[in-house]
Amino acid sequence: MGLNDALIYREGGKADLEALKRLCLISYGQHQEAITTENWQQWEETFLDDFTYLNLLKIGKCFVCEHENTVVGMAFFIPHGNPFRFFDAEWSYIRLVGVYPEYQGNGIAKKLTQMCMEMAKETGEKILSLHTSEFQNAARHIYEKLGFVKYKNLGPFFGKEYYLYVMEL
Repeated sequence: MGLNDALIYREGGKADLEALKRLCLISYGQHQEAITTENWQQWEETFLDDFTYLNLLKIGKCFVCEHENTVVGMAFFIPHGNPFRFFDAEWSYIRLVGVYPEYQGNGIAKKLTQMCMEMAKETGEKILSLHTSEFQNAARHIYEKLGFVKYKNLGPFFGKEYYLYVMEL
């Protein structure tokens, strides 16, 4: 039995709060060296704040991947009507896709993104969007292979170039 046979995908919820915070901190922590110390501190505050996840759970759906009772991957699907920064009110979007470093390369981020895509289609969304950055090469590769198209450059955030991707459904 391989690793992929042992992975369980399910909807996440409030009971997963601590696991989501830990996962986000570690998975995004891989990029700590790519941004300034000050910007990392802002990320860390956001990743450790319960409100970040409770708000996303309130307005959207969380999908997680478990291995041996540990949440090892996550992604949030947010339906239209919830504008945020550069996401138009008419668009649905994906937030906080993260996978523990030791589990990367097993298709977990791809599967979680596909679950968000399926939810968007099932709920009649017209546009699914997400954002990523110049230092998240693996993520950009996954999104482009799934059919997301770079919509525009968002300019520098946290001292790095960010991009808005969209997919028409």
